[in-house]
Amino acid sequence: MTDIIIRRFVKNHENIRDASVRAAYGRLSGVVGIIANTVLFVSKLIVGIMSGSVSVAADAVNNLSDTSSSLISLIGFKLASRPADEGHPYGHGRYEYLSGLMVALIIMVIGAELLRDSAARIINPAKVSFGIVTAVVLAVSVIVKLRLAIFNGKIGRKINSETLIAAAADSRNDCLSTGAVLAAGVISHFTGVELDGYMGAAVALFILYSGFTLVRSTLDPMLGKAPDKDQSDAIRRKILSYDGVLGTHDLMIHDYGPGRQFASVHVEMAAEDDVVKNHDIIDRIERDFLRNDGLNLIIHFDPIRSDNSEVSDLRAVISEEIKKLDPRLTIHDLEIEKTAGKPNVTFDCVIPSDMEIGEKEIKTYLKNIVSSKRPQYGCTVNIDRSYAALPHFK
Repeated sequence: MTDIIIRRFVKNHENIRDASVRAAYGRLSGVVGIIANTVLFVSKLIVGIMSGSVSVAADAVNNLSDTSSSLISLIGFKLASRPADEGHPYGHGRYEYLSGLMVALIIMVIGAELLRDSAARIINPAKVSFGIVTAVVLAVSVIVKLRLAIFNGKIGRKINSETLIAAAADSRNDCLSTGAVLAAGVISHFTGVELDGYMGAAVALFILYSGFTLVRSTLDPMLGKAPDKDQSDAIRRKILSYDGVLGTHDLMIHDYGPGRQFASVHVEMAAEDDVVKNHDIIDRIERDFLRNDGLNLIIHFDPIRSDNSEVSDLRAVISEEIKKLDPRLTIHDLEIEKTAGKPNVTFDCVIPSDMEIGEKEIKTYLKNIVSSKRPQYGCTVNIDRSYAALPHFK
């Protein structure tokens, strides 16, 4: 059913890297969500008022918040589809994250209000009239929300949208909360034990938790969350697959919204090879990433003396010895500078961002390796921090 709806309402639905296509997916999800949640809100509000159930009313307000979420997401996708301009050269994709944050804050405010009303009902319990109409409305709501979860989840995964994936999770959660309200109503009806206030509080706490989770998931990319390890590894493997590439390091990925990622990386190539040939290879790598992966990749060329056995042997020795300190440590850009005085070895050492050993201790350890293995050399060590992917060599 979802595929049929997509083909009917999303033009060029396979071209998900196109901002206008992403906007169409977001518009479709938003409209479906607004219609479904508005109908559920009105239905539950009516039966909630008629029955005097605060938990059903709370569940109705939860659907109202979902309607607001769909509306804000709809606006967010529209704004995010705007092309880059002079003031925003990287586009407006982060509007999608911002809209998700606004939705999350609205959900938390509503949850706090419902928790207050439910607490009052627990303190002053009232008789709830739970009939067949209320039960039917809640049961239909569970089915509708389950369909929305499947719908948004499929679209969210297809276009890699955290906003829609979160909406799918929210709909799945609503199935549980509405089911709980239904179960409490049935139990209260047949046992006479009033659970309405307690269930309303449970739903409110559930809404607050969902809001907190959404805040975290939308703030992470805006605050510079580390890129996915699988993506970093895939980029590294693809770069190393090109002829002439000997190693890669210092990969950094910047997220300016779904489908708008920019990256930079250092690529090591043989210094003795033709520089024009190496430049052509780098250009081809950049073009391939943009065309096939939608990634704007900028490559810095690091020439290394691959035909110098002295450099190669020393790099191998240091790389092996440093693993004894921490297996994650790696080195790159090793050069031997031969001057009138004592020859000097210079290289960079990449350390993980969560490294507990201090930079001073690491430098001392590396200098001791060089002095023990090649006492005729001096040593200069530069420390790099790894934020996306560790260096890798063929």
